[in-house]
Amino acid sequence: MLTDIAPVSTGISKKPAVLVVDDEYGPRESIAFTLASEFEVDTADRAADALAKVRARPYAVIILDIRMPEMDGIKALEAIRRIDAEVSVVMLTGYGTLHTAQQAMVGGANQYLRKPPDIAELIEAVRKQAGLSQVRRQEARANHQAREMSDALKREIAENEPKIWQGRAAVELVHDLANPLTVMIGYAGLLSEEAKVIARHDPEHAEKLRGYASIVERSAEYCHHLADNWRQASRKAPEFIELDIAALAHEVKQVIFFSNTAIQVGGIENAIVRGSRFELARVFQNLYKNALEAGATLLTVTLAREGDVIEVKVTDNGSGMDEDTAKSALKGGFSTKAHGTGLGLSICRHLLGAHGATLTLDSAPGRGTTFRMEFPAAR
Repeated sequence: MLTDIAPVSTGISKKPAVLVVDDEYGPRESIAFTLASEFEVDTADRAADALAKVRARPYAVIILDIRMPEMDGIKALEAIRRIDAEVSVVMLTGYGTLHTAQQAMVGGANQYLRKPPDIAELIEAVRKQAGLSQVRRQEARANHQAREMSDALKREIAENEPKIWQGRAAVELVHDLANPLTVMIGYAGLLSEEAKVIARHDPEHAEKLRGYASIVERSAEYCHHLADNWRQASRKAPEFIELDIAALAHEVKQVIFFSNTAIQVGGIENAIVRGSRFELARVFQNLYKNALEAGATLLTVTLAREGDVIEVKVTDNGSGMDEDTAKSALKGGFSTKAHGTGLGLSICRHLLGAHGATLTLDSAPGRGTTFRMEFPAAR
């Protein structure tokens, strides 16, 4: 994966790089000519040549024909994804290959176009995919940096055992800041792209830009609170107010996880408890993140009320855990992930305990995991 490439310049003179791969000279050069005014275009007539170019430099978009000799577009796509997981790939499909194009989408393509593509549709698709590729690269760099910071902190903890509590708190901070910081970086890339459209006085895109700005602002507010909480941890307790945790579950999905469609929130509305909005947001953040990293493609959050108790169930269809692993995970300091800190569930238990809430876990290999939280209802 190209996670250590230099950031794409936002300077006016820097054009996004596009690679057009097609064994037919006419269609290949026609597409290259169409895109040349707005993009830096490179071409290849064979998959092997294209793979060599992808290894040599990062591209914003690769336009890949499905039918080619020696290695077809589907196999070439698989090889490209092993080299560069963030680049946007647009598949070109001729008559009779639509089903194959749909298979390519499942295999990692970002979009497909009929061949020969409509000029306006082609340019718009490449613009869109270039922007998305830039955002994914920024996210990858941010995640890589967060892992490096976490690893460095763990090494420092091992070397400075007498100050273990300070090191642990620092790791918790980095652990919880990683996702919202990634969101801010990603949306900053989108803001940059939308700013070009705003210059054309497009009201619809102007409204979209304001929406992105709002999400960036809320993410920044969240990060500010986490940092401030670290500085003030020994001086004061967080402020508790009445809040709706159903709305909070929705907000974490939108702000921290880009409105990920794998996360579904249902059940009662107006689930009012007393607590700290930011601290409980950390709980939902960790539970969502753990489930998605465990391979879950569906994460269901269900809220219900029974008397004076509000129950929140977070159920996923991930790989699940055996009984011993589940017990170790709840205790904290244990992770099945190569770069995991093992602090996620420990953070959740600590924060929920401060709110008078409980956390239990039900899991088994192959059938996913359910976390059950019970809060005292405020009213």
